[in-house]
Amino acid sequence: MDAERTEIGTLGEFGLISEITKGLEVKREETLLGIGDDAALLKMKEGYQTLVSTDLLCEGIHFDLTYSPLKHLGYKAVVVNLSDICAMNGVPTQVVVGLALSNRFSVEAVKELYGGVRLACERYGVDLVGGDTTSSNSGLMLSVTALGQVKPDQVTLRNGATAGDLLVVSGELGGAYMGLQILEREKLVFKEAPGAQPELDGHEELLERQLKPEARTDVVEELAKLELLPTAMIDISDGLASEALHIAAQSGCGVRLYEEKIPMAEKMYDAARDFNLDPTMCALSGGEDYELLFTVPQERFEDIRNHPMFSIVGHLTEDQEDRALITRNGMETELKAQGWDGLSADS
Repeated sequence: MDAERTEIGTLGEFGLISEITKGLEVKREETLLGIGDDAALLKMKEGYQTLVSTDLLCEGIHFDLTYSPLKHLGYKAVVVNLSDICAMNGVPTQVVVGLALSNRFSVEAVKELYGGVRLACERYGVDLVGGDTTSSNSGLMLSVTALGQVKPDQVTLRNGATAGDLLVVSGELGGAYMGLQILEREKLVFKEAPGAQPELDGHEELLERQLKPEARTDVVEELAKLELLPTAMIDISDGLASEALHIAAQSGCGVRLYEEKIPMAEKMYDAARDFNLDPTMCALSGGEDYELLFTVPQERFEDIRNHPMFSIVGHLTEDQEDRALITRNGMETELKAQGWDGLSADS
């Protein structure tokens, strides 16, 4: 294995960039010039506005290389930014990737990471148009900036909802959190017994939700087909409860969620029970599902209620102090944001 390791110092920064971007092709007509000069050159498509989103991912805070394969990490780093573009009802177009590396990473490792970046770009039809690489004394850090486009009359913000609007979510929730619990359990087992083999069989779906999430570009496309413009929208990175409260607060409304309406996969539900966790709390506060949560006027109820992609989970109210979760047995409890906070001392 040692013979396959190429130290980054033997290539230098520009040599490394050349190695990891070799064969990179520009696919979108808006990308006039990608990697290779001081800046990318993009053409703004007539009749559209530009969306920009950035996420910083730090080793030990946002990911653990004990169980996060580098290729999956590169893929996920791109996807979480594309999800933010989708949350504005936009179409992702380009990404820029910044990378800080310690000397424990080889050229081969960096190429594996960028293999995931490239795979995400190919999957979603976006161009990798630039970035930066530098050294790090504190592990691996990735900074990804995504650009997208949206027609001015189709932009969806978090603050456009009104009282009475239905609260709708795509997909199923809690899977990514349970995938993380499984990985953390196996990490502890490995620490105590380094020769032990991880018990991951049967959990592939949950592990993929955590290690290789997807951005819901298909939801944006479906909403366009339905000619349905959400009044507000956000992606579920910090948990359903947190995101619902964000929409309500920024729209000057209250919110009521119904436990029985929250979409949960059977595998997630069973895994949560195995861990002695409440499946509902996993769905409400687990985060990293990267589904889309949006609001629509009540008159569009028929377009949504039997749609296989969507679940109506609640509605907004006039009372801004209304933060209610209605349990399966009809009891009312306070809806609390207990999801991820990147600057919280408890996260």
